[in-house]
Amino acid sequence: MDAVVGISILASLIVGLGLGAGGFVFYRKIVDGKKKSAAELEVERILNRARSQASKLEREAKQRAKDFENRARRNAENEIRKEKQKIHGLESQLKEKDNRLKKEFQRKEEQLKSKMNQLDEQAERTQLAESRVKEMENQVQGQISQLEHKLESVAQMTASQAKSELMLALEDEARREASERISQMEKEAQREAEKKARRALSVAISRYASEVATEKTVSSIPLTSDEMKGKIIGREGRNIRALEAACGVDLIIDETPEAVIISSFDPVRREVARKSLQKLMEDGRVHPARIEEVVEKVKSELTQAMKEDGEKACMDLGVHGVHPAIVNVLGSLKYRHHDAQNLLAHSEEVGFLAGLMAAEIGFDVKLARRAGLLHDIGRALDHTVESSHAVIGAEFARKHGEREAIVHAIRAHEGEEKSDQLLAHLVQAANNLSKARPGARRAQMESYIRRLQDLESVANSFDGVVRTFAIQSGKEIRVLVDSGKVTDEQSQMLVRDIARKIERELNYPGQIKVNVVRETRIVEHAR
Repeated sequence: MDAVVGISILASLIVGLGLGAGGFVFYRKIVDGKKKSAAELEVERILNRARSQASKLEREAKQRAKDFENRARRNAENEIRKEKQKIHGLESQLKEKDNRLKKEFQRKEEQLKSKMNQLDEQAERTQLAESRVKEMENQVQGQISQLEHKLESVAQMTASQAKSELMLALEDEARREASERISQMEKEAQREAEKKARRALSVAISRYASEVATEKTVSSIPLTSDEMKGKIIGREGRNIRALEAACGVDLIIDETPEAVIISSFDPVRREVARKSLQKLMEDGRVHPARIEEVVEKVKSELTQAMKEDGEKACMDLGVHGVHPAIVNVLGSLKYRHHDAQNLLAHSEEVGFLAGLMAAEIGFDVKLARRAGLLHDIGRALDHTVESSHAVIGAEFARKHGEREAIVHAIRAHEGEEKSDQLLAHLVQAANNLSKARPGARRAQMESYIRRLQDLESVANSFDGVVRTFAIQSGKEIRVLVDSGKVTDEQSQMLVRDIARKIERELNYPGQIKVNVVRETRIVEHAR
């Protein structure tokens, strides 16, 4: 009984759920239908509004287009009217100009016709004058010939003889007057030259009061003790030979107590040898390997010092942007002298003088200082280059980017090239002023240095030569050759060839000893 009741209840529930679901679906359909109708009505209203707005916008656009067309037509008509007015004005101007030109042409044509008539009249008058002149010339020529015949008959000589006698008389008189005038001019020139020379000397002496550094070709090195002489000489002289070969100098060790003399015409070599000896004496170890090591180190330090000296000189003169190679060569001038002048100090002095003169005349001061500082740069270059220091320095400056005006000033500062620029004249004048002070020139030292440089350049011109050193005041040259290129037999021929070339090309007193050194060195390291 209970089971039947439960089944009936379950069935009732199922039927109720089905009826509820059906009612809900029916209700949703009714609601969706109403919403769809309302949406369709809303869409219809929106479409109607859009159509009305579109028709309104279309009417407005047509009206605006019509208004714009009317305005454009009116503007175009105004522009056309203005252009027509301009054209009419130009046409009237052209007509007026054409009328003026026609009138001017007629006036010029009339003037030309009158000028032509005048020229025809002048031509007729000229022909008449020429005919009259010819008649007068014929009459004068006849009268002259008659007078010549009368003079020849009176003087009893022909016209050519009279001319020759007159010429001789005039020549004698002219020679006599010229000799008197020349003698008078020579006396006046001599008096004027003496006067100017005395004035120039007095001005130079009063202007330059700085001390003069005398150039030397030897340096004396004090030793710590006489025992150091033995170390420097070494066993069988190997140390002193190694030092001389490495530095290119001549070491003189004599009876002078605790002193060694370094002899070389090249001041850079002397400085390298001096500093190397000082370092070796401080260290106490003196042997060929140590000597070469110290010499290379000193050369490196000296190169750095020369660079700093060159930079300082440029900074003192306010010269900027100089190529590093030029700075290095400029610094090496500190260890070189020309006659009794230190070349670096001389170059700075020329730079300052050129700058002062440039300021006085309104020229570029910096350019004048730069050219004055670099004018003697060729003296520090390798003397094996065959040319004067001015030409070598100019080419070196051009190679490293200096402007053409400075290159020309360097080449022309000694007068080897004609100066055609103001800068060259300024440098030349400053150089002459610097050289003119008392004690600055010494011609014998200049010729001595040049002779030693010529000796080295002759030997360096042969193949296989590594380095050449002129020593003993030019009485001996030491030639170091490459053992890989020159054999012992070739060395014997080389020394004779060098001696013969020196005899042919150089003038020198006495005799010169030529030493060719060929060394084969074999090195091995024990590890």
